[in-house]
Amino acid sequence: MSGRCGVLVTGATGNVGRQVVSQLLAARAGGVRALTRDPDTARLPRDVDVRRGDLADSDALTAALDGVDTVFLMWPFHSAEPAAAVVDTLRRHARRVVFLSSGAVRDGVAPQRQPHPVGRSHAAVEQRIERSGLRWTRLRPSTFAANTLWWAGQVRGGDVVEGAYGGVPMALLHEADIAAVAVRALTGDGHAGQTYVLTGPEILTQVEQVHIIGEVLGRPLRWRELPRQAAKARLLADDDFPDSFADTLLDGYAGMLTAPPPVLTSTVEAVTGTPARTYRDWVADHAADFRCAEPVPAARYGSRGR
Repeated sequence: MSGRCGVLVTGATGNVGRQVVSQLLAARAGGVRALTRDPDTARLPRDVDVRRGDLADSDALTAALDGVDTVFLMWPFHSAEPAAAVVDTLRRHARRVVFLSSGAVRDGVAPQRQPHPVGRSHAAVEQRIERSGLRWTRLRPSTFAANTLWWAGQVRGGDVVEGAYGGVPMALLHEADIAAVAVRALTGDGHAGQTYVLTGPEILTQVEQVHIIGEVLGRPLRWRELPRQAAKARLLADDDFPDSFADTLLDGYAGMLTAPPPVLTSTVEAVTGTPARTYRDWVADHAADFRCAEPVPAARYGSRGR
């Protein structure tokens, strides 16, 4: 691809990033460039200008931004420490950024006083972007439906899914809906300075989520509650799950269990004109991931929302 490229998508091979790339192409939104650590395994469409690198590589990020004026920014780190360098690089090359933040961020609370670690890091990045002079839009999604792919191995192995805090209520959000809002903000007017709080259309406990997976698959799946330590041991035994995040995730679930339930929003429909997809829709779209030997990896660094 030569000349001016419209949008750089970071995290382009992740659940949301891949959807952003696909929907930008479908919308014929001009040039699409993707930043990924391994272009050879990215499996992105031929029309995408795929560049090697990640946000931690300043030279690669600078090169990927050449000719770009708009960026979809997905934050892959567990802290905001790299934010100063990343945002400064974006500021020097682009005009607009759509930031995939977190539903854990609380308005009116300084980043260092945010009660949840995910909220602290994402609030700090939000603040950096807001002070940078870039035209920004931030998305604060509720819990990713894709996180339930953590259960794929258990579902393939039997009719019981084990975990802790089965009664935790969540407003699970389809990655395609997050991407749809992102694409509107990346390509349209009227989104600068907006904070979009995104949720799915219903509140479901983990127990109810497992039942829905079973109904879609035509199997009698059920939940088995584990003590916290046993649930932590299961997470630590998962090679794809970061050990340092096990307590953070379980602490978050414990807090969600005693907090007020999530507040549903209609933001997806307001921005895109189409209602948010249900969790049953998401499971139907990903049924093969619960059946095949190698499911698509979940958003493993943790829930974005409450």
